[in-house]
Amino acid sequence: MIKVLIAEDMHMLRGALVSLLNLEPDIEVVAETSSGDAVLPAARAHQPDVAVLDIDLPGLDGLSVATELRATMPECRTLMLTSLGRPALVRRALDKKVNGFLLKDAPTERLVTAIREVAAGRRVIDSELALAAWETPDCPLAEREIQTLRLVAEGHKVEQIAAQLFLSPGTVRNYLTTAVTKLDARNRLDAVRIAREADWL
Repeated sequence: MIKVLIAEDMHMLRGALVSLLNLEPDIEVVAETSSGDAVLPAARAHQPDVAVLDIDLPGLDGLSVATELRATMPECRTLMLTSLGRPALVRRALDKKVNGFLLKDAPTERLVTAIREVAAGRRVIDSELALAAWETPDCPLAEREIQTLRLVAEGHKVEQIAAQLFLSPGTVRNYLTTAVTKLDARNRLDAVRIAREADWL
């Protein structure tokens, strides 16, 4: 019997998934949760073989949950579900070594098959998503450049960013200028737009 944990914040969808999976003769949903923060305690209590995680969970997001599960419960394999098939998101999931990645609009049979394959130790990634992720360029920005752009996107001024990141205003300006140059953007706001569209922020 494959023991499954479901983490999905949409109650109706979670209920439907639980009901459908429990109809399978070799799958049992042993835990369900609506937030990322509740996944690890539930996983420790119920020892699932596979955790099916919504990527956009409230609290701790799905990718962070998958990373923590891998570090603390490597025997529990992870299958990500998302409504957004953005290539950069898939690449991040692959970088985090998730075991599977499926779109939420995939047929139910595909999910059931994916759970079985992941439980058996195989990786399951939608082929079109995998190809798109492979063809997408790596993010050219350094972590500090991403942080400063993220804060610009939130409406913070240079001085506020400097205080928040414990940097001098001049250093923040340098990071922003470098980010604008790397992204071939017209200005900071254009750099934010480009980075957001590429799912780098």
